[in-house]
Amino acid sequence: MKPLWKALCAAAMVGMTMLSAHAEEKTITVGTMSWEDLTPITGITKKVLEDAGYIVEVTEFSEWGIAYAALSKGDVQILASQTDYVAHDYWDKNKNRLEKISPVSHGLYQAIAVPHYVTIDSLEQLNENADKFGGKIVGIEPGSGLMRDAAESVKAYDLKLQLVEGSTAAMTAALKSAVDRQEWIAVTVWEPSWMMQKYPVKFLKDPKGIFPPAQSYYWIGQKGFSAEYPHAREVIASVYVPLADITAINGAVSDGKTMDEAVKDWTDSHAELLKRWENIKSQ
Repeated sequence: MKPLWKALCAAAMVGMTMLSAHAEEKTITVGTMSWEDLTPITGITKKVLEDAGYIVEVTEFSEWGIAYAALSKGDVQILASQTDYVAHDYWDKNKNRLEKISPVSHGLYQAIAVPHYVTIDSLEQLNENADKFGGKIVGIEPGSGLMRDAAESVKAYDLKLQLVEGSTAAMTAALKSAVDRQEWIAVTVWEPSWMMQKYPVKFLKDPKGIFPPAQSYYWIGQKGFSAEYPHAREVIASVYVPLADITAINGAVSDGKTMDEAVKDWTDSHAELLKRWENIKSQ
């Protein structure tokens, strides 16, 4: 009887282990930066997770440091982030406690741009046309990665133009005003952005490579998330949002829709795609 009893006990333990491995919690806490490139990614992933039976709670952050601290402490379980350049310092500092779950988009690029009608194509041509630009480059919020790189480009190219700190709203207003009047203007801007869709803007070439190359977006989580939530991990990994779609969603928001409305319009119009994602994650 003893061998039979041992076998039964072993089978019971295996069964309990398999049960615990599949008994995932159904509530997932998600962090997101309140930025136009990350909120669509978060909204679409939230919808897909909810369709898979999860309850999703979203917390918005305004600074990478706070977001990564919350993720490391467990205040949120997953966070969409660019880990190569934009948030590299925060990722590098915390990566021993975190893990990459899956890529969710690719192509973020940010640099100095001008309207298409401006007859220069490179940062090296700014100095000889400084007067036409009013001697300045219109920037955004101080402390952002884009402004840091823009400041580096001013040094690297020995630009005689002043990099003016301000806000995204002020930069957008200045860009609109210049385009309306067909005036020359240089601004710090990024793709994906509804501004790149609405205004005829081109990035200036950067032959010295000061601005980082196109970056990827990842879902990252606390270390062990994928092991603890294997099905949720598969759901998340099925989601991929092209950069053009992120831009289009934000274009709808700039035209008056709420982000929730714009995301719903996108998921409704991509119902077949979401069904294919459903097939991927259920296999």
